[in-house]
Amino acid sequence: MVIKVFLASSSGSTAIKKKQQDVVGFLEALKVDYTQLDIAGNEENRMWMRQNVPDDKKPANGIPLPPQIFNEDGYCGDYETFFDAKEDNSVYAFLGLPPPPGSKEAEQAEKAHIVENGTQAEETNAEENVDDSIARAEEEEEQEEEDLQSEDEEELRQLEEQDQQGSEEEEEAEVEEEEEAE
Repeated sequence: MVIKVFLASSSGSTAIKKKQQDVVGFLEALKVDYTQLDIAGNEENRMWMRQNVPDDKKPANGIPLPPQIFNEDGYCGDYETFFDAKEDNSVYAFLGLPPPPGSKEAEQAEKAHIVENGTQAEETNAEENVDDSIARAEEEEEQEEEDLQSEDEEELRQLEEQDQQGSEEEEEAEVEEEEEAE
């Protein structure tokens, strides 16, 4: 299975260039076998891409913009759906490829297929307990930071009040000195 990434080599849009670079760079980092197909310099590529993007995935004007990603002839998605898959650690599923062993996506797939017998269920429960513990620790840390910030704000408010009181006392003393001098 070959992943096809339709790109525009001579796009004038900086946003499109960045999106294309993001997709290609991420696929290279994952060592995914892919082919770049230029729609700017090859009319066949442009027509094939436009004809094979599903109608419900095309923009309002009907012309899909690069990058568009396919697995052979099967449509995977555009940049936005790729980005969402990347954020969800599900790029291999997005591409229709099996995740490599040891990847986050493979671990997530294993968690999703919990076997309710013996050690695997225990390991999964242990992993869930660890995940819960991490989440609780993060929540506690956030609460501590909020508490410290509140304490800092209270100290700052008190110092400002003291400064203001000190300034008022100094002004009163100056007024008294001026009155006495008169």
